[in-house]
Amino acid sequence: MGLFGKKPAAKKPAVKSTEKKKPFGGYCINFGGRTETMEEVFGKKDITPSEMTKKIWAYVKGKDIAGKK
Repeated sequence: MGLFGKKPAAKKPAVKSTEKKKPFGGYCINFGGRTETMEEVFGKKDITPSEMTKKIWAYVKGKDIAGKK
């Protein structure tokens, strides 16, 4: 028995959805034919991995080289 003589409420079992979510196919990125150096994309200073990811995606979106599969 719980506090004040009450029984704790029974937990309901989780209900799972019968519908399957369609998987996302990802992006197709093609760097072929690019002439930019890494220094031009990332700069000359040391950067963290998270800053590198942001700069890569800014470059990809700015050059319009990504597309959904």
